[in-house]
Amino acid sequence: MTASVDIWLRGNHHATTVPLPPLAREPRAWTEGDVASVLTSMLRAMDQAGNPGSDPDRPIALRGFSWIVNPFEAGGVVIALELSLGAAVAGPFDIEERALTRLIQRAVDAARATPSAGGATVH
Repeated sequence: MTASVDIWLRGNHHATTVPLPPLAREPRAWTEGDVASVLTSMLRAMDQAGNPGSDPDRPIALRGFSWIVNPFEAGGVVIALELSLGAAVAGPFDIEERALTRLIQRAVDAARATPSAGGATVH
């Protein structure tokens, strides 16, 4: 499955749309790991948009941002992230809103429970 993310950086008056890496499973079959990969890809895309010369493999930490799952008018749901750098919206994904919300919460909670490797991380 393919999806894209729309990125709005603070101070810009336009959005940029970039593809996310291919997703191994359809959203209704996602695991916490799949959701963590989507969130990480969204944060990495934001970092690259805001810091084009940065290391594209810089570690990503799933903290320091707000998130919400919203219905999409044409069907499915989107994941919206907001942090000091700006905002990103990915989707739409064919999964029930409540199920994706639970998966994201568990993925973020699991990431918080895992100590960071240190160094310069994007979050």
